[in-house]
Amino acid sequence: MLDELSTGKYTKREMFRMYGINSSTLNDWIRKYERLDLMNTRIMVENKDDLTKVKQLEKEIAQLKKLILKKDMDQLISESYLEVAAEMLGLKNVTELKKKLNIKL
Repeated sequence: MLDELSTGKYTKREMFRMYGINSSTLNDWIRKYERLDLMNTRIMVENKDDLTKVKQLEKEIAQLKKLILKKDMDQLISESYLEVAAEMLGLKNVTELKKKLNIKL
């Protein structure tokens, strides 16, 4: 049910009606399964400065998400290089290669 909600195909209100549950039940499940991205979030914009700040923060969040994705990809590539190197050197695994090269595990 949470997967359906995350696709955006249905709103929470539509989900309540389809499955015959109340809002607190759905919110409890969201918290239980740590899907806080599905919780309703309200941002009160009081003036133009607030709106500018919200847009700036949203842009910063998008940049940080891209940075995290890049870091994860870089780490995956590094691990892949180490796996190939270990195999080419006839070592059992990457851990053995790291020990041999004195790289922190």
